[in-house]
Amino acid sequence: MLGFRCVLAVAAGLLLSSAIAQAETPAERGAYLVNSIMGCGNCHTPMGPKGPLPGMDLAGGTVFDEKPFTAHAANITQDRETGIGAWTDAQIARAIREGIRPDGSLIGPPMPIELYRGISDSDLAAAVAYLRTVKPVSNKVAKSEYRMPLPPAYGPPVVSVADVPRTDKVKYGAYLAGPVGHCIECHTPMAGPGQRDYANRTGAGGFELRGPWGLAIAANITPHNETGIGKWTDAQIKRAITQGIRADGSPLNPPMGYAFYARMKPEDLDAVVAYLRSLKPVNNAVR
Repeated sequence: MLGFRCVLAVAAGLLLSSAIAQAETPAERGAYLVNSIMGCGNCHTPMGPKGPLPGMDLAGGTVFDEKPFTAHAANITQDRETGIGAWTDAQIARAIREGIRPDGSLIGPPMPIELYRGISDSDLAAAVAYLRTVKPVSNKVAKSEYRMPLPPAYGPPVVSVADVPRTDKVKYGAYLAGPVGHCIECHTPMAGPGQRDYANRTGAGGFELRGPWGLAIAANITPHNETGIGKWTDAQIKRAITQGIRADGSPLNPPMGYAFYARMKPEDLDAVVAYLRSLKPVNNAVR
């Protein structure tokens, strides 16, 4: 009996040691999130004809020219003059989750603040910890111009957001596809000016996205059998997310950030697929 208990103790110790060895630091968690599901570089890293410009990771400057605004993605490297190097951790966190810069001005679209308000405290801190490690790049970015009124704020100050249990695939997938990855923002049509129809058509597609890539129309990612992804296998959905290839073999267009999503952990992809399967099927044929 004593020997059996010793074996159990040794096994438990090995499992604990393995768990500790695999534990992520906040900066490691942040690096994973920022460079995969959050896809921050998809907007904040300037692109050239052959992809991201070398040495310009997260240095900003990408232009989003829409009818109501001309937005310039900010430099979020640690450069103190043109980036966020002089900001405190709390100021960076507030800018991400509430859309408010240190000078009190509001960050406008396409920054998905409405969804980022739901990022958990620990993941927000992790993203900030990683951004602190990003190489400073001096790149002064033009000020965004909004030809529409911005709200005074995106809501009351966010006090605290708890972690979503990773054991619940659907809920964790909703967290990844919502607050973290903001997939549902691009893929949900508008219900009115500045308002997504999350109540009735989450993931139904049809939203037009204009940018350096030209015009892209977000796909219907609800499980509708005819106009959505209801007949796609899990493997086909994952291939679309990580490789930009539809079930029929045709390529997806930017700004779908599949180069970033290719870095997602298998269990996170499983969670996102489980969430997409749980959405209400919406019949919306997207051209």
